[in-house]
Amino acid sequence: MKIGIIGTGALGGTIAKKLVAAGHKVKATNASPVSELKERAAQLGVAAASIKDVVRDVEIIIVSIPTNAIPNLPRDLFAGVPGDVIVIDTTNYYPYRDGPIENGFIDKLESIWVSRELRRPVVKAFNNLLSYTLENRAKAKGAPGRIAIAISGDDEKAKFIVSELIDELGFDPVDVGPLSESWRHQPGMPSYCTELSAPELEQALADHENIREIAPQLRDLTTDKLMARTTPPSHQEMLDAIRSLFPINPKQDDGQ
Repeated sequence: MKIGIIGTGALGGTIAKKLVAAGHKVKATNASPVSELKERAAQLGVAAASIKDVVRDVEIIIVSIPTNAIPNLPRDLFAGVPGDVIVIDTTNYYPYRDGPIENGFIDKLESIWVSRELRRPVVKAFNNLLSYTLENRAKAKGAPGRIAIAISGDDEKAKFIVSELIDELGFDPVDVGPLSESWRHQPGMPSYCTELSAPELEQALADHENIREIAPQLRDLTTDKLMARTTPPSHQEMLDAIRSLFPINPKQDDGQ
């Protein structure tokens, strides 16, 4: 498939490399000067593109930038882009990084707000795994303990295509439902960055309205714990810190 990626940070860059390895034709852009963009694109094995070009002549567009950068994208970015081009939103809101966001953000679910800002329907996917997990813990289909990725959106055909892509990259897709259910795999929820198999993820995505209410506090508590460290946390330490917040999480105490 022909895929454009907006953002080449830890998650966007990892997705780009894996898509190239899987045989897809990928181009990417970021907010850096052209010389730095070209250098980063060469590192990832993708074509460098301007923000206007990255959305042209592609079948999928992946938006993987900080949430507070969404309003800075050109307002007419998707003008002329065919309606059947799928837009994937991987973003996660973190107050310490993104700060307060205007334009009604506080009143919306994260991805519904992103969809409104982009003026396009979006599929929420790839947001509930750490970039290390995505890069290093893929498994063949049917392998025991294969990690799952949550996906939500209102277009069933688009979700089917994104699910196939997730499967191809070595993970099990789990359909959460419409975009209005995307809160179930936002930061602070038991499904977020806890490396669960499909059955475990389905359990973690179950109806937890009580956790939804305190999810922002849990998200910030995790951030505070990790930022208070004097040394960078290992991947396992990050997993342990997140899992420890959720007694219902099936991976809380297994040390995997």
